[in-house]
Amino acid sequence: MTTIRHSPENRRPFWYWLTTGLLAFGMLAGGVGQLLQLKFNADGVTHLGYPLYLLYILGTWKIIGVIALLVPGYLLVKEWTYAGFFFLLTGAVTSHIVSGDGVSAYVFPLLFALLTVLSWYLRPANRRLVAPPQPESRMPQPANSLPPALSASAAQG
Repeated sequence: MTTIRHSPENRRPFWYWLTTGLLAFGMLAGGVGQLLQLKFNADGVTHLGYPLYLLYILGTWKIIGVIALLVPGYLLVKEWTYAGFFFLLTGAVTSHIVSGDGVSAYVFPLLFALLTVLSWYLRPANRRLVAPPQPESRMPQPANSLPPALSASAAQG
């Protein structure tokens, strides 16, 4: 009988999909509630001093963001989605703190900001934006050398 060893690298996809699923569920539920202007959402936004029409904007972008996170491809859009969710959620935390609300008012935006960071960190290679390869120079320069133009003038003077 063979034993399957569960290395941290084997569990990474599980943790990615768990955090991403929870994040997507929360953003989708919040976005729908905001589009419907449910009492909880409307009361919260007006308490913080924001106009009610902001709910339509936030709800729409949350739902679009959930779609962007879950569909394959569109890596740059995923990066922007993670950034947008992070700014949205940390902005919500800040708004509650500045308004004098207690921890219970901002614990969920804080948890979802953490889920955003974890989902971004745990994403698999096929969901990561890879930097384009840099052109290699023909002759590597020592780290402490001067550029050719400066080294020629330094040798003369």
